[in-house]
Formats: sequence, structure tokens, C-alpha cells
Amino acid sequence: MSQQMSRTPVTGEPSRRDLANAIRALSMDAVQAANSGHPGMPMGMADIAEVLWNDHLKHNPGNPLWFDRDRFVLSNGHGSMLLYSLLHLTGYALSMDELRNFRQFGYRTAGHPEREQDLAIETTTGPLGQGISNAVGMALAEKKLAAEFNRPGYEIVDHRTWVFVGDGCLMEGVSHEACSLAGTLKLGKLICLYDDNGISIDGEVRAWFSDDTAARFEAYGWQVIKNVDGHDSESISGAIDAALADGERPSLICCKTVIGFGSPNKQGSASTHGAPLGPDEVAASRAQLGWAYPPFEIPASIARAWDSRDQGAEAEQAWSGLYEGYRKAHPELAAEFERRMRGELPSGWKDFADRSIAEIDAAGKKMATRQASLVALNAFAPALPELIGGSADLTGSNLTKHDSSTAISADAAGGNYIYFGVREFGMTAICNGLSLHGGLIPYSGTFLTFSDYARNALRMAALMKLRNVLVYTHDSIGLGEDGPTHQPVEHIASLRVMPNMRVWRPCDAVETAVAWRDAIQRQDGPTSLVLTRQGVPHQPRTAAQRAAIARGAYVLREPEGRPDIILIATGSEVALAADAATELAKRGVCARVVSMPCVELFQGQDASYRDEVLPPSITTRIAIEAGVTDCWWRWVGPAGRVIGIDGFGLSAPAEKLFEHFGFTVDNVLRVAGEILGSGKRG
Repeated sequence: MSQQMSRTPVTGEPSRRDLANAIRALSMDAVQAANSGHPGMPMGMADIAEVLWNDHLKHNPGNPLWFDRDRFVLSNGHGSMLLYSLLHLTGYALSMDELRNFRQFGYRTAGHPEREQDLAIETTTGPLGQGISNAVGMALAEKKLAAEFNRPGYEIVDHRTWVFVGDGCLMEGVSHEACSLAGTLKLGKLICLYDDNGISIDGEVRAWFSDDTAARFEAYGWQVIKNVDGHDSESISGAIDAALADGERPSLICCKTVIGFGSPNKQGSASTHGAPLGPDEVAASRAQLGWAYPPFEIPASIARAWDSRDQGAEAEQAWSGLYEGYRKAHPELAAEFERRMRGELPSGWKDFADRSIAEIDAAGKKMATRQASLVALNAFAPALPELIGGSADLTGSNLTKHDSSTAISADAAGGNYIYFGVREFGMTAICNGLSLHGGLIPYSGTFLTFSDYARNALRMAALMKLRNVLVYTHDSIGLGEDGPTHQPVEHIASLRVMPNMRVWRPCDAVETAVAWRDAIQRQDGPTSLVLTRQGVPHQPRTAAQRAAIARGAYVLREPEGRPDIILIATGSEVALAADAATELAKRGVCARVVSMPCVELFQGQDASYRDEVLPPSITTRIAIEAGVTDCWWRWVGPAGRVIGIDGFGLSAPAEKLFEHFGFTVDNVLRVAGEILGSGKRG
């Protein structure tokens, strides 16, 4: 492996190593100034980054949102100073002051990259393995949109997705899920550069990571380019050329590197991974690299050589000329393409959705809400060509394949349905990538209990405020005989406590359609749709009540007199609450029934509306939901009660389980009698 380094200050035109050393110097200086961070990866991958960004990456620092830019993903996000150095050096609006204040409050140079579109930070990375999984989604989006919009002579969608990955990313199981599917779908414009330095936090990885990584990716159907010297620009460039020449298969370029390259006493060791080098070692590294400049100073010749603004503007201008021809030749396609890239819903969407929901309401059919979800999809999907979805090997159970669905395959990328296979985590992270890319609205399905597998990808969707629709069926003990392994009890509450996750648990087909409409229209975060396996009755409601569903909670049944008690319920338990209210009326008790399909939306309403639905003066309340009870006490208060399940389920028919756990009219009446009689929480 090449270890030659320049040992004298740059006096003429900078060499490639000089350009890479600018990344090394900025990275070690920023980490040292912050007294926190990861200098090893940026110093080790600097030569690879220099070749990619200066010779191959299609981007325009003057317009980070240019649609046909290449996407670059730093999956090993702990090396964030590599990305920040590249953005600053190539001409993005990331000042040296931002680098000086790496990891500090109020600055955009966070400890791990956080999605910021105006800086071309395409995704938030740090949780290892998710960046490469997002990249699979981006590459799939490019292939699908190209199949949908490109026409002979007008390849307006023609860009690549580049990923830097490390050993940690490839140890994480989600990388297996996503990369396996990428090979199957032949995502030939996905190119990963693997930082094969053999070091992680605990030391040399061979003691716990002895996989034949190349063979693994070859088995996925990837092109694998082995034994590339990650510190030799010609070797790196040749490998990239080979990857570009294979348009069928995604490529993994295995680059042998030295972590902390240039640090004379620490390179090649775990001590460079996640801690500053220290002042003495920074000085020694400067001498070793021949970097004779103060911290955060880039000589003018190196700055000029890195500046990519003119080159980027020329690349975008060439694409714009192509697109103008496309617009003239295919005006309707161009208009649709522009709408999709703006993220706007079709003209007339609101009226169309409202009419569809009214028709579902008028039909008044009893059905499981998973079936109601399919009804909503069948109604909405023809008007939404950007909708793309799938299931983790549960298509027939999740009912995610609507009548307008066509399967995506390696040779037919223009479809809108993805068979993800049993890959819940990968599926969700890939859908995050589809959303990040733009032009598509992704949804995916699995059983609610398996949302745990996807937990961190859900968190990343919420953190990045991505529109990603999660269809979770088999929502409670109501699925019956499959038993407690498949019966979610804590999962709804777990999703509700995640910041920026919107959770809907609808009670019938109408609420389900409203939930779908809300998820489609929402542009600032993900939505979980929690759906039943068992049938639920249609709830009669007025047009005003139907409109109020969108506020998260509303009065579904109002007694003739002032309410003595409020019954709050979600999902399949709303029908139980309505039946109990009928029986309470026979006993002279006036019960208001409140359906609360989306707690988060109701929380966001103004206080006057919340008090209108749940008057503070009425303290006798019962919340009913077939799940853990903790999240409901805030709504029922100290004088109320919660009928729920604070343990795991059992294997038995659903009706037996609901009876066993107290989800019966008789039990609601009993609990109501207790709190109405005592005025105290039982």
C-alpha cells in the first residue's frame, strides 16, 4: 500500500495528496478544537474522497437542490468532518467558522451529519448501516423515476448514488437486508466505497468480524472490486471507472486504508477512531504530512483546486438544456415531473380525497381496518402516481397491494409495488431513502409487533421529518391464536412516545381513510397506521363529525343530557365503548363516547377544542384500548380508570381473549359503576 507523503509546503500546483491533506488537516483541527469527535476515518478516507469529489461526483455547490445531482451518503457518519471539509472546500455555503465550531451549539457542523438539503447533506447518518440502506432507497428511486419519465434522447433522470461505508456499517444486520435487495433489483447506479481499515472502537476487527465481505456482496449479485489501495489515487480512480462501466450491478469497491493516515504515532490504531489526536500528535501529523499551515488555514492554490462551483454550474447548465428540450417534446410529462419534484400533491387532490371519504362513509360497511386500508388505497392510489409501497413478505395479510399496483423488478423498474421480503428494518430504511430522494411517497407494511425490528429506522424518519407511511396490521390481542409473540401490547404506546411520529388507530373504514389522507398530506414526519385483523362495525356520524376526525379526537356519541361519564377509545374498542354507552343510558347514566384515533393530532389542537371534547368539569372518565395503559392516565386523570393490558397476551380465539382481559360491555359497566359510585380512581 502506498505510504508516500509530501513533506514540504505546497509551492506550485497542488498534488492530489496535497488536496487530500487539506481534508486531513481540517478534520484533525476541528476535532481537536471541539475536544471531541472522530479524526481517524476522515484522515483514512481523504484520498478516496478527493478522487470521487474532484473527478466523478456530479454536483453543483451553487445549487444543492439540483434534481439530477448525484447523491452522496456518508454511511459511516461518525467521520462527519470528512463531509464538512468536502462541502467547505468544494464551495458549498459552509463557512470556515462552521468548521472551527464543530460539534458546538447553534452550528450546522453536528457531531454526526444531519440532513440539510441546502448543504447537500442528503441524510442523517450515525446509526451504522442505515446510511447505506437509505442509499439503496435513493438508487431505487432513481431507477424507478428514470423508467417512468425518461424518453429516447431525453435521459433527464440519470444520476448515481455514492456511499462511503465502514466495517461497522457492514456488521450491522440492516446492511445485509438492504444490500441483498439492491443486488436482486440490479441497482447499477449504486456505488459503495468500503473503508476496509480493519479497526473499530474495540480494536482490530478480525477478532469479531472475519467475514469474507467480498464474497458476501458477490453472493448478493454485486460487482466487487477488491484490494484497492485507498491511498493511491490512480488505483482508486481505476476502481471507480470499473464500477461505472457496469451498469447492471451495484458495485462495492473494497479500499484498503490506514485509519488516521498521517498520524505518525497513532495511525492504524483504535486510538484515532473516536478521540482527538492531542496537540502534540496534531503537530507531529502536520510535520508528517508536510502541512505547514496554521489550523483552519487553506492555501489559495489548494482552495482554487478544490472549488467546484464553475464545474458544477456547467454540469447543471448542460442538464437544463436537455430538460428544456424534454419540456418542449413532452410537455405533459414535464409538468408532472416538476410537480413531483416539488413534492406537491395533484391539483384537486383535496376535493378528490374528501369525496372518496364521503363515499366510503356512505357505504357504511363493516370490515377490518386493514381491509379498510386497502379500500382507501384503491380509492387514492389512481390519483397519486408518486405512491410506492410494499410489504415485508406479508402482502396478503397487510393488504398493501392495491388494484393499481404493479410489481417492481430488476427488469421492470417502472412499477409501484416492492416485494421487500422478510426485511422489516431494511424495508423501513429503504423507504426513508425513497422519501429522501424526492418524487415519491413511500409506504410499507408488516405486523405491528414487528415494528420493533424497524425501530431505529422509524426514529430516523421522525428525526429527519420524512413523509413515510407505516402500515401496521394485526394490532392487538384481536389477532387471536397466533399468541403473545404476535400480539402487540406495548407497541402503540412505544410509537406514541417517539417525537414527531404520528400514530393513527382508526375505529372503522371512515377513520382509516382519513388517516391515509393525513399521512399522504403530511410533509413533516412519518405516520404509523395501526390496523385490526378482525372486523369492526361502521360508526354512524354526521358530516361535521367526519370532518372532526382530522383533529385527532372528537365526540362520536353524545347523550341526551349532560354527560355523567366520558368513554375514550381507539380502534376496535370504539365499538365497545359505543355499546357500553347504550347500556349505560338504559341505567340512567349519560355517557359521552370520544373516539381518539390520533393522540398526537389531538394534543396539537388548541386548548378550547380539547376542553370541548374532554370538558375539565367531567372527571369521571374511562379510556379503553387493548394495550398498555400508561399513556392514557393523562387523559382520564386521577378520578378516571383505564381498561387495558399491562401484560402479554395469550394464544386463544380473539373473542375469548377480549373477554378474559375485560374488553366487554359488562366490564365497562362495572368499572363505570365503581367510579361513578366512589368518585375515586380504582
